[in-house]
Amino acid sequence: MNALAQIPELKDLQQRYVDATPSELIAAMVRTEFPGQIALVSSFGTESAVLLHLAAQVDTALPVVFLDTGKIFGETRRYRDQLIARLGLTNVTTVTPDAAALAARDPKGVLWSQDANACCNVRKVEPLDRALASYRAWFTGRKAFQTSDRAKLPKVEFADGKFKVNPLVGMSKQALSDYFEAHDLPHHPLEAEGYFSIGCMPCTDRVAPGEDPRSGRWRGQDKVECGIHVAKGAAA
Repeated sequence: MNALAQIPELKDLQQRYVDATPSELIAAMVRTEFPGQIALVSSFGTESAVLLHLAAQVDTALPVVFLDTGKIFGETRRYRDQLIARLGLTNVTTVTPDAAALAARDPKGVLWSQDANACCNVRKVEPLDRALASYRAWFTGRKAFQTSDRAKLPKVEFADGKFKVNPLVGMSKQALSDYFEAHDLPHHPLEAEGYFSIGCMPCTDRVAPGEDPRSGRWRGQDKVECGIHVAKGAAA
């Protein structure tokens, strides 16, 4: 089915779930709309526990994809393991870059300092494309308050041949904090050190008081997304 044929289904999903809560939206996508055909992509970053906890209430065996670029913080790997155990997740897959691609395009491991977009492409975008190849849809953890572009996100969109579902898009920073407290969820260990949006170690910086939560990502560069959410062809 091509992209144009998917548009009526997209509009139907957007209208049907416009007022759905995050829990309702996740349950509907997993059980009704895309049973066996949807995965959750998580960075296991500072806010990831909320979406993972919500998903675990629906199905602890929901496929969860975690990208280990080879440049992430060791704290993130340990936090991943902590959340898997805490939430009882049974189907988490860690995806890594293709070794041959890295040898050809980033043999010294310093591509991030020369061309951040190319580094993200080989270490994140291409591995995720492979990991999601068999799915029709996937959950993201994006929120409207994070950036001006994300402020426009719908709950359901269609890009690059797949449906993307954004259950947390309407949650505020305070609502996320309240959820952590209400469910006694552990925080990423680097959050206490001022890292509020955590990606790869070389391209993640602390955030100063009053700064945008994602201002520590690719600081000093004209870059706000790794490329995973920069659609080659999108409908919203």
